[in-house]
Amino acid sequence: MSGSTAARPRTVRTRAYATTPRTRASVRGLLARARLHPVAYGLVLALAVGLLTLAGPGTGTADAVSVCQGRPTRTVSFATGELRLYRTRHYACALVLAKRPGAPRPMKVTLQPRGGRAAVVSGRWGRQAGPVTVHALNRCVRASATVSGRSTATGWILC
Repeated sequence: MSGSTAARPRTVRTRAYATTPRTRASVRGLLARARLHPVAYGLVLALAVGLLTLAGPGTGTADAVSVCQGRPTRTVSFATGELRLYRTRHYACALVLAKRPGAPRPMKVTLQPRGGRAAVVSGRWGRQAGPVTVHALNRCVRASATVSGRSTATGWILC
């Protein structure tokens, strides 16, 4: 049969590591060792509860976290809201908050760097409009805000 042209049956190779009993036993051993001991699990749970108790419900102030980057530089109050301005070294940011959050009402906030185009956000919101950010490196900015028909505006500030 050395000269025969009959095709040999092709063998299909399977993954040996998935089918050997020795490998399956070692995988089971690893899984068994990976499970936490009930006492260790209880200690971890007690530690987590203790840390949450010490941290308390909140350690910050009553003010909400701002969506603008930088430090707060100006707050201008008016009859129906509050215009807040923030500044980093390169950017200025503004947003307007309603005094009484609730049903959506018309709001608008505008921020313009000196010599640049104004950035405007307007629409109907219940709590805040903005943020609006402009590049204001070494430039003054002016801002205006409107909530329910009442508005405020600043002159050139943050120079």
